[in-house]
Amino acid sequence: MHIPDGFLSAPVAAATGVVAIAAIAVAVKETNKKMGEKQVPMMGVLAAFIFAAQMLNFPVAGGTSGHFIGAALAAILLGPWATVLILSSVLVVQCLIFQDGGLLALGANITNMGLIAGFSSYYIYKGIDILFKYNKAGKLVGAGVGAWISVVLASLFCAAELSISGTSPWAIAVPAMGGVHMLIGVGEGLITVAVLSLIMATRADLLKLQIA
Repeated sequence: MHIPDGFLSAPVAAATGVVAIAAIAVAVKETNKKMGEKQVPMMGVLAAFIFAAQMLNFPVAGGTSGHFIGAALAAILLGPWATVLILSSVLVVQCLIFQDGGLLALGANITNMGLIAGFSSYYIYKGIDILFKYNKAGKLVGAGVGAWISVVLASLFCAAELSISGTSPWAIAVPAMGGVHMLIGVGEGLITVAVLSLIMATRADLLKLQIA
């Protein structure tokens, strides 16, 4: 899902760049208002974990592979605005040091994996948690479903950006990206549920750190 340079048209790269910059600005403002002493180290730990986890690819189908995004886990633990900052920092390091994702496409990558994936997973998780009356099963189901949908939704935004840029026709980009990421989303959901289950068993207090 990391879009490299040369795949987006100038208008699309510029538009997503503006969206990413605006999202980061709001995220800084929102987190500064609500961030406490416990959230700061947690953001660092999550950023390090997500960065390391994204380095590990798992096979999907047809020779393709996927990797953990981490937006759902970050959003569940710290809220969507903190997720924007966490994923932005991870993506910037990956782009500048490891050349994973293009510099000109950085705005699109932050928009897709930080903003879209972060907010969609957070509100899906919260909605399912409410339906299950805030019990453990509801949190785990919400985490799994939210993580899966967030990956698919982010991939569809990526496909739309590629299609609008003229890189790949809509009829090809959407089924290709959506289909593969439906499988990748299963891995995302399983990892998110596993980590959240461990946290609930050992440090349930961390679920109260959300900056929403």
